[in-house]
Amino acid sequence: MRKTLGWLLSLVVLIGTMGAAGSTAQAATAAEPAAAADIKDQILGIPGMSLIEEKPYPGYRFFVLNYEQPVDHRQPWKGTFKQRLTLLHKDVSRPSVFFTSGYNVNTNPRRSEPTTIIDGNQVSMEYRFFTPSRPDPANWANLDIWQAASDQHRIFTALKKIYTKNWLATGGSKGGMTATYYERFYPRDMDGVVAYVAPNDVVNKEDSAYDRFFAKVGTKECRDRLNAVQREALVRREPLEAKYAAAAAENGWTFTTVGNLDKAYEAVVLDYVWAFWQYSLLADCASLPAAATATDQEIWDSVDAISGFSAYTDQGLETYTPYYYQAGTQLGSPDIKQPHLGNLSRYGYQPPRNFVPRDIPMAFQPGAMADVDKWVRDNAHQMLFVYGQNDPWGAEPFRIGYGARDSYVMIAPGANHGANVAKLLDGEKALATAKILQWAGVAPAAALADAGRAAPLAAPDAELDRRDLEREPQLRP
Repeated sequence: MRKTLGWLLSLVVLIGTMGAAGSTAQAATAAEPAAAADIKDQILGIPGMSLIEEKPYPGYRFFVLNYEQPVDHRQPWKGTFKQRLTLLHKDVSRPSVFFTSGYNVNTNPRRSEPTTIIDGNQVSMEYRFFTPSRPDPANWANLDIWQAASDQHRIFTALKKIYTKNWLATGGSKGGMTATYYERFYPRDMDGVVAYVAPNDVVNKEDSAYDRFFAKVGTKECRDRLNAVQREALVRREPLEAKYAAAAAENGWTFTTVGNLDKAYEAVVLDYVWAFWQYSLLADCASLPAAATATDQEIWDSVDAISGFSAYTDQGLETYTPYYYQAGTQLGSPDIKQPHLGNLSRYGYQPPRNFVPRDIPMAFQPGAMADVDKWVRDNAHQMLFVYGQNDPWGAEPFRIGYGARDSYVMIAPGANHGANVAKLLDGEKALATAKILQWAGVAPAAALADAGRAAPLAAPDAELDRRDLEREPQLRP
């Protein structure tokens, strides 16, 4: 999509002269390309780029970096902050992947699925306002999807001068949303987008799709078992909240932001069914306790393992304040009806406002997601969306319309929030792999002729390819 920029190496000309009295002077010249500067020197030659550390990894160079970014891209003279990113360097002759998680960046060497498929370089960006990539003082009005896309655009523009081959954007969940928003605002940067399990909450107040999802996901037996444990956790609120208070005292947990322990307890319990389907598989239903005969400890252990009792403590919320802020200002968040709870719920699904400190102002912008959704439907070009059949976040997916070109939405059967290309049915897996190779400009002739012959170009690496599944906070209305 974007014309490849040439990386010009200067020629060093060595001129020697030999002369003697009575003889013709001869010039011996040589023109040879100088050795390219070390990749670290090239990276650090970018204005505003600085090194935090380099970590060795066989076959790669891995750098943890800071890049100076404007606090406000519309008014860049109003100050800067340091944004953390990592670079997994393979070779400048290879294509590159721009990975976003939408949260903090992992400072250990990791390789996303598209990076493995194309055997390329990978740049990973920490989302603005996730510490330490937070302006000080923090004006939260500068945390929005356009500002984050502009962060990504500046990093890409700086690195494209070195990594001149094709680029793909990717990410999962909020990272998949981030990759999509980047494409919407800067459609000429990337040569393709692979967005995994990206929610698309177009109309924040219309969430019936989630109710339909929970009415049919998995099996009735599994749904009933989950609902029963969740209900029992509210029936036994008094003894289980005593356990919660003891755990809070032991771990130093406080509840200032959400309000009190009771609100935090119910928020954790109401996440239980959603979190199960997000992170577990249908086969895991067999390990759930039978609510009617379970001890308090068994109910506690199940809810803690699936939802996590630390999630709505001040300590658990602090890391995700930027996320809840965005959920309450632009991203939206799903609401679900849980009729099996009857009148046991005192608060219902609490809004993101309850999970953000009160001194941070918030106002919802209902047009933000509608704009992105319409753009994707009408303008998607070389975009792939992958969802898991049993993942709640796929209940409101991105869709492509008549204006889209060479773009796809694929669903991995039985998969959860960890759905990827490898989990697709064989035909779609082959097509997706072939398209990723093609968009990156590295598709072998055999794969171009027959998608069924497309396969990842990099050899598997258990450590590099390990997916550190982000234990994401639950989106709320």
